[in-house]
Amino acid sequence: MRNHEETSMTLTRRAALAAAPLLPLSAALHAGARAQSTFPDRAVRYIVPFTPAGLTDIMARLVAQRLQEGWGRPVVVENRAGGNAIIGAQAAAQSPPDGHTLLAITLTHAVNVSLFPNAPYDLLRDFSVVSMLGSLPLVVVVNPNNPARTLADFMEQLRRRPTNAGSSGNGSPPHLGLELVRRVSGAGGNVTHVPYRGGAPGVTDLVAGNLDFMVSNLPECIGQLQSGRLRGLAITSETRHRLVPDIPTVIEAGSPDLRISNWTAMLTNSAVPRPVFTEIERATTAAMRDPDTRRRAEDGGFDVLGWDADRSRAFVTQEVERWSRLVREAGIRPDA
Repeated sequence: MRNHEETSMTLTRRAALAAAPLLPLSAALHAGARAQSTFPDRAVRYIVPFTPAGLTDIMARLVAQRLQEGWGRPVVVENRAGGNAIIGAQAAAQSPPDGHTLLAITLTHAVNVSLFPNAPYDLLRDFSVVSMLGSLPLVVVVNPNNPARTLADFMEQLRRRPTNAGSSGNGSPPHLGLELVRRVSGAGGNVTHVPYRGGAPGVTDLVAGNLDFMVSNLPECIGQLQSGRLRGLAITSETRHRLVPDIPTVIEAGSPDLRISNWTAMLTNSAVPRPVFTEIERATTAAMRDPDTRRRAEDGGFDVLGWDADRSRAFVTQEVERWSRLVREAGIRPDA
């Protein structure tokens, strides 16, 4: 009996000793799980580096609402416009890397990499891309009092007289669209660029007759198009859009070189702990799969994406490379 008890005790001690080296790894795994399960532990700030009511703001507020419901913590959209969208991005880059600060970006930020090489942050080094949220086309729009009824007529008009064109800032997608119109039409110096701190103020001025045209993000002008306060001459996608089916594409209008699309994505600090980043990615992609969020985003003109982090980062990297070439070829400058 004693031999059996001694053998049993020896096996128990051996088992305990064998398990001992595994404890640190197990503890590390549990620590990672705790970090993820306790996030967020306070309000989350979602920085939008543009004015309210613009396309980035529209999508950010849709996602913020769903994240807030899922996390049970406030997700506060903070508009920090200015500096060609650099001010808001800098604030996000300098925030504590704990996941409680998110950043909304657009094609503007991919273009800024080449326009502002000395920016106070590095887009691809200082941030991690959480998800590509959505994309959308742009629209060549004029005031309804403009006599041009087609894109071809308008291109001819641009060659004959000076015009003012608004955008949501130097290097923004509407600015790139404007420069494409300038090049394709051959208008040259007849087109004067008027940058605004966001798309909505420019649209307001166009409706008031203070501008001649814009290449506007669709969500920023959809209400004015549908009410007749603006006239759409062409949409910059390869197919017509479900919300404005009467507006021809630039291909149909005879100017395929005007094709351009905008997009918006969510980023966070690249030093955010991996378990926290994984939770942000999970919650964000889940928000984009939500039927109500999708419907409301699509009603605003977006094609909903909701890609995972790996696919999203690859896309943003490609966009940085693509538009750096265009900026060089078109001679676009920060002050142009």
